Amino acid sequence: MLREQSPLLRAIPKVDQVLALPELTRLAEETSLFAVTAAVRQVLDSLREEILAGQYGHTPTSTELLPLIEEAVKQRQQMGLRPVINGTGVILHTNLGRSRLSKEAAKAAMEAACSYSTLEYDLEQGKRGKREVHVEHLLTRLTGAEDALVVNNNAAALLLLLSSITAGRQVIISRGELVEIGGSFRIPDILKQSGSILAEVGTTNKTRLQDYEDAIHPQETGALLKVHTSNYQIVGFTQQVALEELVALGQKHHLPVIQDLGSGALFSLASCGIEGEPTAAQSIQAGADVVTFSGDKLLGGPQAGIILGKKACLAPMKQHPLMRALRLDKMSLAALEATLRLYRDPREAFARIPTLQMLGCGLSTVRARACLAQTVEKHSQVGGGAVPNQMLPTAATALQPQSISVTELEHRLRLGNPPVLGRISKDRLLLDARTLEDRELPMILDCLSRCLGECS
Repeated sequence: MLREQSPLLRAIPKVDQVLALPELTRLAEETSLFAVTAAVRQVLDSLREEILAGQYGHTPTSTELLPLIEEAVKQRQQMGLRPVINGTGVILHTNLGRSRLSKEAAKAAMEAACSYSTLEYDLEQGKRGKREVHVEHLLTRLTGAEDALVVNNNAAALLLLLSSITAGRQVIISRGELVEIGGSFRIPDILKQSGSILAEVGTTNKTRLQDYEDAIHPQETGALLKVHTSNYQIVGFTQQVALEELVALGQKHHLPVIQDLGSGALFSLASCGIEGEPTAAQSIQAGADVVTFSGDKLLGGPQAGIILGKKACLAPMKQHPLMRALRLDKMSLAALEATLRLYRDPREAFARIPTLQMLGCGLSTVRARACLAQTVEKHSQVGGGAVPNQMLPTAATALQPQSISVTELEHRLRLGNPPVLGRISKDRLLLDARTLEDRELPMILDCLSRCLGECS
């Protein structure tokens, strides 16, 4: 076999011969010589392996290899982190980056990235400033909190908080609130990492105020922690302690009360059909000493962990060594400030922040967008560990190809350019219009045309 393949292997063109093609010379000028050379070597190596495997009866010429090389260059130039079209209907899709930024937030992030900035410089004083001041006044004004601080994400916020004020002491929490945040990252793990001691009380479905009180030990207890179960709900024979009751208990025993809100709504979303989701302002008004939540969930901003509360509680966090390790970068900080500025007028927030636009989008608008093919009525998820039991009515384009399987169509769209993601239901590929934009519809049609054209 090797004797038969030897002439084919000897006929494989040299790298320099292939690079001399005029088409590749132009391609190297448009991209880079490094990328083109690497693609040529990749294609020639693959050709050699295929000849040895008996897959070729003749050796392709340099010109015949040209389309393969051009495709290899295209693949090498393509970013790993790239945009996709989200037709899944999950608004805060964790795997797809959760919330999309508003144009204002994206512009602010770009300007911070491309320019020097006042990140830690006080123009009036002409000396070093603090980065948190850019959002601190906005957060306190919007929520009524005494003080505010931002870090990389909500897990970081909770880690910094516990490390600062409860390390070495007990943190009392209801057993029904020991949530897993995602990726096997759990509240008990954060407590352990912070040096705090977990004291769980009550049962999975029922926890009473007396359970907390019985667990308090004056020299050992550091705080009472209430976690908003934003990614699941326990229903049926249940009981939980209201935040106001916990605050009164904390005041009685001189213990801080911490609330991890997680999903982070800044104001009521009842107009979107989402009932009962607590807001940061409500938690502050109820008397919580510290409140933490995410910036890239219901807030609709960049990834961030937002900490609100009393100055006496936040002061040690600002001085803690972890603060520097967990602080927010300049681009995220700029995007967060721009997002919070929109919240000063709720109408502006709903009109300009994509997450709020999708949450509040009327069914008639969604139906009109789902007009690429047969339309079906479904429900969308908020996603991202927020309001798990509330579904939003929606409409989806239902695709049922005749020449290929629906699984193959999903595969081709997912690997297309741009990738189009949907969900399969009852042997149909559904593209949920709630998470689509009008500008994406022509792109979807183009992708469908290419995908179905491959089998004709």
